[in-house]
Amino acid sequence: MDVEEILRRVSKGEMDVEEAMRILKGLPFMDMDFAKIDFHRRLRRDMAEAIYAPGKSVEQIKRIAEEMAAHEKVFITKANEEIYEHVKHIKNARYYEKCGMIVIGERAEKKSEGYMAVISAGSSDIPIAEEAAVTAEELGNEVHRIYDVGAAGFHRILPYREEIENAKVVVVVAGMDGILPTLVSNFASSITIAVPTSIGYGTGLNGVAALMAMLNSCSPGIVVVNIDNGFGAGMAAHMVMKH
Repeated sequence: MDVEEILRRVSKGEMDVEEAMRILKGLPFMDMDFAKIDFHRRLRRDMAEAIYAPGKSVEQIKRIAEEMAAHEKVFITKANEEIYEHVKHIKNARYYEKCGMIVIGERAEKKSEGYMAVISAGSSDIPIAEEAAVTAEELGNEVHRIYDVGAAGFHRILPYREEIENAKVVVVVAGMDGILPTLVSNFASSITIAVPTSIGYGTGLNGVAALMAMLNSCSPGIVVVNIDNGFGAGMAAHMVMKH
């Protein structure tokens, strides 16, 4: 719940002043010693702070999620079934197994016109592609998925040329040689967001080769996020869809 919602409820008599003051004490951020939750991020950027699961204990994630869920929608990225078991008691908690993401809160209704396309090079890239797609869908965007159409068999993407051209924004997820975003951008009339993945053999350096290929693309209009950062790509695509 943000400041705008609190004020609206107070004005309608749905919340008393004492309850509003109790909630506002935790703003603009709550200091939990091991974490400082930024409750004003949504006011500044129209998106809540996400919980990155790796490196945190299950108990830490549970405590952060419980506090955040009282105020706003919660995204927990790179999560697993064990973490979900500890937070599924929170209202509207759901687990997307394909991408290891937990979302808490109601899914937003569709807010923007048009759709975005999320494309994966190989089946092994789908978890990262799904992270982008689920993030965007949860924020109220229509997503068209086009999976397993990598450069090794580029003819597989030809039937989707018109769908790609008409998309408001395109997210392309690829590991290995990382060339797919460059190829796809030739069909796209919008920004192409390239997502390198850590999928590939030894000299791929856990996605560094794909990242470098995308950064060095000769096709203008491509922007690149970090390795395996499907969540960041989904958020960026959402911001494009709003405008």
